[in-house]
Amino acid sequence: MKQDGLTKFLLLVIAVALVAIAARPYVDPAPALAEASSGHAFYIEPGVQMLRYPDGTGQVYGKVVVDLRNGKVWGFPTGTPDPYPSNPLDSKPSTSKPFALGKFAFEDTEK
Repeated sequence: MKQDGLTKFLLLVIAVALVAIAARPYVDPAPALAEASSGHAFYIEPGVQMLRYPDGTGQVYGKVVVDLRNGKVWGFPTGTPDPYPSNPLDSKPSTSKPFALGKFAFEDTEK
């Protein structure tokens, strides 16, 4: 008889806990976030393009990247048609330093 009472008590505790878990979203709902900011809002153009330096000194293969927060367009040189920076004469990974290509005036679309 004692085991039957203990079983019913444990089932009651489990039922109360389940009701508390199920009722929590109604009692304390999570706030809805309309805008979530990501760390880097970039659009990376697929493929590799021939990039011209803005001062006209030359051109190089590279990736085109648009910063969606401010409309700035950047060129990341790869040096080859590969989609990543590479130097066949060096065994270490290469780092591509960006240079400015231009800017999209996103703010003008709100007029």
